[in-house]
Amino acid sequence: MSRAEAAEKAKKVRFVILDIHGVLTDNTLYYTQSGVKSEGFSLHDRLGVKALTDSGIGVSFLTSKISRADEQMAKIYGVPPERLWGQGAKMAKIDEFERETGLKDEELCYVGDEMIDLAVMKRVGFSAAPSDGSIEARGVADYITSVGGGKGVVRELAQFILEAQGKWDSFMARFK
Repeated sequence: MSRAEAAEKAKKVRFVILDIHGVLTDNTLYYTQSGVKSEGFSLHDRLGVKALTDSGIGVSFLTSKISRADEQMAKIYGVPPERLWGQGAKMAKIDEFERETGLKDEELCYVGDEMIDLAVMKRVGFSAAPSDGSIEARGVADYITSVGGGKGVVRELAQFILEAQGKWDSFMARFK
């Protein structure tokens, strides 16, 4: 898909749904000697979430199970607890969300990196994958970021969507 075609799809986005592992993280798990797990998240993505939400676009996290680390990052990113969706049946969650909000597939963006994300990526109006996502995810994505998971995927995506919608300059004006 061309950049212009992707931008046309991005114009309709009103809500962005983010897979966590492989999108907000680089898919690496760290374990201490005592067995405590941790992951790395990018603060660049915090700015991406802020750009989206400040511009009127909702954001949620959708992964099979929300961890305490995910909850902490959601606080830092400004994603409210009711938008932390820990559910393995991703399509069912999208169905439920659309019923609750009245949003349609074409108004949703989903960012995924792996096989389990493919059905949702094909369903929504605009999909994205990190540059290091699986070949399958990159194959169905409307937009592939120049950066890999955990390296600012959401920051880059937010700029692309907001530029397509003519909102980027307005968001950036507050920093000048």
